Amino acid sequence: MTVLTTARPLDVVADFPAIPEGWAYLDTAATAQKPRLVIDAITRGYGETYATVHRGVYQRSADMTLAYEAARRAVARFINGAENEVVFVRGATEAINLVAQCWAGMQLKAGDRILLSALEHHSNIVPWQMAAERVGAAIDVVPLTADHRIDLDAMAAMLRPEHKLVALGHVSNVLGSVLDAKRAAALAHEVGAKILIDGCQAVPRLPVDVADLDCDFYVFSGHKLYGPTGIGVLWAKADLLDAMPPYQGGGSMIDRVTFAKTTYAPPPTRFEAGTPHIVGALGLHAAIDYVEAIGLDRIHAHETALVARTREALAGINSVRLFGPEDSAGIVSFAIQGVHPHDIGTILDEAKVAIRAGHHCAQPLMELLGVEATARASFGVYNGPQDVDALVKGIERVTRIFG
Repeated sequence: MTVLTTARPLDVVADFPAIPEGWAYLDTAATAQKPRLVIDAITRGYGETYATVHRGVYQRSADMTLAYEAARRAVARFINGAENEVVFVRGATEAINLVAQCWAGMQLKAGDRILLSALEHHSNIVPWQMAAERVGAAIDVVPLTADHRIDLDAMAAMLRPEHKLVALGHVSNVLGSVLDAKRAAALAHEVGAKILIDGCQAVPRLPVDVADLDCDFYVFSGHKLYGPTGIGVLWAKADLLDAMPPYQGGGSMIDRVTFAKTTYAPPPTRFEAGTPHIVGALGLHAAIDYVEAIGLDRIHAHETALVARTREALAGINSVRLFGPEDSAGIVSFAIQGVHPHDIGTILDEAKVAIRAGHHCAQPLMELLGVEATARASFGVYNGPQDVDALVKGIERVTRIFG
């Protein structure tokens, strides 16, 4: 891994073998590229040390079990939670669905309310709609401020005792808006509601301390944190997990099975039925090690500088409309007058600049912004000023073609 110091900006692109020279990868909000450290951990896991976990009595199985549980401890340390509060899942989407099924499915009743925000990802909308429909609960939506942040003052005015759950994104995947999650949790708790925070876009760039935030549930996906796909995390307070029934039935999640009755293992095992994504957990552990070696404060400062450079340059192009706050975290969404975002993405791809174009799984937000889609550039540790310059040059070419 590249040796880093606090005296210079990040220069780690050599750690990422899938990024060739001259290619500006600006789609990290969708999925991050993987450093060699993570790739090597996955390769070793499958090629040298592979075995099942939790069940084998032979040494390699015991060693792999230790490595798997070490990954859980690494996650707990990373977000300042307890080891028995960390559930491995396929990703944030499964984590949210797990809570919607196992907590909301037991706690919600007709007349209860769920509070979301206008900028949520579909994965933090649809599971709650499904949960509400099952019991006859209702959903309310917190509006945004003029600069596209979740309006916590409006949230405070909307909350009432009927609200049993609040579910909000820590960082918007479209706008880069950062939520004051600690205040949001305090507001939710004032009326007795639980709060779930979607941290997919936060954990790769911001220090997260679930104890300090005092949230009830926190979820994120490994692949946005420079780790592998197919692995993610549900963190929840221990008393909530203890009271929740299993999400799925099968091997590993049981205490004792008879045809008369089955009893279940305590959390987190209760929620990890079947053979887990063993090597995915090892890769996630390596990704956490990689990010911590750089330092989240340095990562955030680096990406903040790239966002500022991008927004300043794009603001000077008359036909470009920028979305989100000036201090957005790692993300710049924009539109060009008279040009469909898909055309922007295609032309930029010809210039070896990879961005995302579409509704970004946030169609209600697109409606609020008055557009069908946006173009989105999102940054990671491997990006630098040259990527911003390539993006701006490509956008200038788009405006000439469609001007």
